[in-house]
Amino acid sequence: MFVMEFVAEHPYVTIIVVAVVAYVLGSIRVANQYERSVVFRLGKFNRTAGPGLYLVWSFIEWQTKIDLRTITANVEQQESITRDNVPIKVDAVVWYHIVDPELAVIEVKAVSNAVEQVSLTTLRTVLGQHTLDEILKAQDTIADIMQKAIDATTKPWGVQVELVQMKSVEIPPSMQRALAQEAEALREKRARLIKAEAELDAAEQLRQAAEVIMQNPAGLELRRMQMITEVGAEQNTMTLVMMPSEFVSMARGIADAAKAVVAKG
Repeated sequence: MFVMEFVAEHPYVTIIVVAVVAYVLGSIRVANQYERSVVFRLGKFNRTAGPGLYLVWSFIEWQTKIDLRTITANVEQQESITRDNVPIKVDAVVWYHIVDPELAVIEVKAVSNAVEQVSLTTLRTVLGQHTLDEILKAQDTIADIMQKAIDATTKPWGVQVELVQMKSVEIPPSMQRALAQEAEALREKRARLIKAEAELDAAEQLRQAAEVIMQNPAGLELRRMQMITEVGAEQNTMTLVMMPSEFVSMARGIADAAKAVVAKG
C-alpha cells in the first residue's frame, strides 16, 4: 500500500529508480572459471574481470571474453625441401594457452589464427634446416626447436606454447625404397660382422687348444680316440685309417728339409 502511494506521489523518482535498477541488472556479467573478460571503457582498456560475477556498465563499457584453457591446434600438412634436397610432407600439432588476456586482445587480432600461421611458417623453416635423417630420427629434438621458436614469437601476444609434436612424415616412394635397401644393407653388415667375430673367437679357441696339445702330445692321442668314439656312435659306414702322430712329425720334418735345400739351391 505504501509503495503504491509512493509511486503515485513521486512518479518521476519511481521511474528513475526503476531505470537505475534495470541498468545495474543489465550490467551484470558472469565468467566461467576458465574465462577472463577484457573490459574496455570508452575505447580504452580498463580492467580484466572474472571469474564469477562482475559489472560491465552498458553503453560506456564492453568486453571481450578469452578462454584460458589449453588449445589444440592442428598444423595442416606442409610440403617442404630438406637441407639435403629431399621433398617431404609433414603435419604437426601445437598445444598452447593464453597467459595474459590483455595482450591477447590488444596486441593481435584473432590470436588463434595468428598462432596457427606462425606454426605453419616455423614448420617449413625448421624442416629446411635439417636433413631427412635428422627429421626421421630426431623428431623430438626438432619439435623442441619448433616449440621454442613459436613461443618466442607468440610471447608478446600473451600466449605460451606448451608442446609441439609432429604427427606424420611422408617421403616419396623412391626414397622409401632407398631407405629400405639401406636398412637391409645395414642388417646384412651387422650379420656378417657377428659371424666374423664368432669365427675369430672359434679360431682363438682352436689356437689355444693346439698350444695345449703341443705341450702334451698324449693329449692329441686322447683327442683322436674321442673322435673315433664319436664317429662310431653315429652308426655310419665311414672308414677311418689311423696314422701314428710320429708319421705326421716325420712328414713335417721332410717338408722342412726340402724347403731348406730349395732355398740353398
